[in-house]
Amino acid sequence: MNTNYYAVIMAGGIGSRFWPVSTSEFPKQFHDMLGTGKTLLQQTFSRLTHDIPSGNVQILTNERYLDLCLEQLPDIDASQVVLEPAMRNTAPCILLSALKIHKENPDGVMIVAPSDHWIEDEDAFRKDVKTCFEACASNDILVTLGIHPTFPNTGYGYIESDKEDDSTLKKVLQFREKPDYETAKQFIAEGNFFWNAGIFMWSVKSIVAAFKELMPEMYAALNEGYTVLNTTEEKGFVDKNYPNVENISIDFAIMEKANNVLVKKATFDWNDLGTWGALHDKITETANENAVVRATPHLKNAAGNMIYTATDKLVVVDGLNDYIVVDKENVLMIFPKEKEQDIKQLLNEVKENFGEEYT
Repeated sequence: MNTNYYAVIMAGGIGSRFWPVSTSEFPKQFHDMLGTGKTLLQQTFSRLTHDIPSGNVQILTNERYLDLCLEQLPDIDASQVVLEPAMRNTAPCILLSALKIHKENPDGVMIVAPSDHWIEDEDAFRKDVKTCFEACASNDILVTLGIHPTFPNTGYGYIESDKEDDSTLKKVLQFREKPDYETAKQFIAEGNFFWNAGIFMWSVKSIVAAFKELMPEMYAALNEGYTVLNTTEEKGFVDKNYPNVENISIDFAIMEKANNVLVKKATFDWNDLGTWGALHDKITETANENAVVRATPHLKNAAGNMIYTATDKLVVVDGLNDYIVVDKENVLMIFPKEKEQDIKQLLNEVKENFGEEYT
């Protein structure tokens, strides 16, 4: 393993579209969403530590999830958990991690990866990361992995690469926000657009320099306030100035402004497990397109359903098509799959009518 290699896993989201399994107290990244025996966070950590020392992995998360991180990842200690005392999107927490790594090792090269993605071909993923790491170690570049689009998805942002660039790492012309369906079809027809997976790589020198130039106030605040308050098991790494910085994503803050951004076409399969429908699409294997996690199903006249149980129990379904069926200790949800984007609103209704006990 290369001791200059670092990983930063973003694990602070709530994952409200996976309610009722994902809640504010116990978000989806800490659940075994696929029934594999490992949580999404554990799978991501395992994938990255094939080539990166476990001591060089940082977890970006909310203060309330420190204990969950330490419980699920026994190979790390509290000093590797970077805590967000306030929700400020991805730019501040990435800068905080980069400053921390820069202090430890100015020659560090880092990958930033979400905790909740599903990547099956891990060997291909590792090869892509190695290619990007080697380029970042010797060049002042900011690299992102782009996913080859297989259909005109309107739920992802897109990355436009230079058609004339035949390099492995291609120059990024621009980032495009989530398009409408017709625009997404045009992107795919062009052949030089990728889905933005939110996986980034760079040297800590390059990303710190980019923040210093493009986000000088944020850089000044976090660099000045940089301090390790406590590295015991009770507290992770915290920055006193963090709550005062701008709430902004890494895409808006840096990637869309910098002129040294490159994209590497991913050679691995990828799934952003953002909704019950995405989970259904990932694990559907039967002819009737029912997807089942953990349950023992007895299904008749049922097709296209996503069935998830917290424990291994018999689930009998007859005459139900294209529904999300989720059985949790204190909640049973039977909800049309076509309305999965409404689950966020449903969560608000549940909170308003029944309090926070279920959310």
